[in-house]
Amino acid sequence: MPLLEVTDLRTYYYTLRGVVRAVDGVSFTLDRGETLGIAGESGCGKSTLAWSILRLVPPPGRIVGGSIKIDGMDITKMSEAELRRKVRWRKVSMIFQGAMNAFNPVLKVGDQVIEPLLLHTDMSKEEAWAKAEEMVQHVGLPPEILERYPHELSGGQKQRLVIAMAILLEPDIVIADEPTTALDVVIQAQILNLMKRLYREKKMSIILITHDLSVIAELAEKTAIMYAGKIVEYGPSDAVFENPLHPYTQALLRAVPRLRGPKERLIYIPGSPPDLRNPPRGCRFYPRCEKRFEPCDREEPPMVEAEKGHFVACWLYARR
Repeated sequence: MPLLEVTDLRTYYYTLRGVVRAVDGVSFTLDRGETLGIAGESGCGKSTLAWSILRLVPPPGRIVGGSIKIDGMDITKMSEAELRRKVRWRKVSMIFQGAMNAFNPVLKVGDQVIEPLLLHTDMSKEEAWAKAEEMVQHVGLPPEILERYPHELSGGQKQRLVIAMAILLEPDIVIADEPTTALDVVIQAQILNLMKRLYREKKMSIILITHDLSVIAELAEKTAIMYAGKIVEYGPSDAVFENPLHPYTQALLRAVPRLRGPKERLIYIPGSPPDLRNPPRGCRFYPRCEKRFEPCDREEPPMVEAEKGHFVACWLYARR
């Protein structure tokens, strides 16, 4: 049984201007000790998918359909109290996007790092502080950093502290939402190496959400490509990167410069992502697709297994 099983998940935002279908029929699985990378353009629903797995979708959004099973428990049917007691930070935690804004500026970072321990365990403040000191050393920071205020820390130090908070209770799944955003390339490399080490040592499953395909290629065993609220391609990372099937995945990879191999002219994807209040009929990528043909503008393509473990939602393969 998979550790995480998401089936036909639908999360919508009910705004005054209409219903935004941010996540619209997403399904995937995550096994224990596995890393899944989720990539796509800004606004495709990656962060909303992450918040949905924790049931932390901000208003006016809400989960309207589908199921999210963690160790066989469907968390969409749990009460808020049961969810906090059994799942959040115990089974699944999150490294939120934007560590720069994750801390209260008027409190010492130590008081904020120990908060998950005080909320989810019976530890005293002294025991929680000792555990936090141990964990910040694990992410490469000195224990005395807990006595500082957020404005006294660099961006890389804040990001490491956010990671320490996420792994304090050693959950089964850690969701990392853009963990290297706004960091310089040296700090990015340090954070990625830290995550690889934690993955090996703690045997955690990781969902890595980013628009940087090179980060996914470095860390993830499986890759899911999202477009306009849907997963359009999903499979082993080697297969997705070496033999991309969906025209959107192909265009994304052709927009990334290559250091090795044949030099190809970089391309861009014409047009803009669709308005998710009124998405196109049929395939949502068809208005921007070079390979579109008759059914693409009328019928939504099913997700099919084009090769072993490699799935794609495209009429080029569904018709075969």
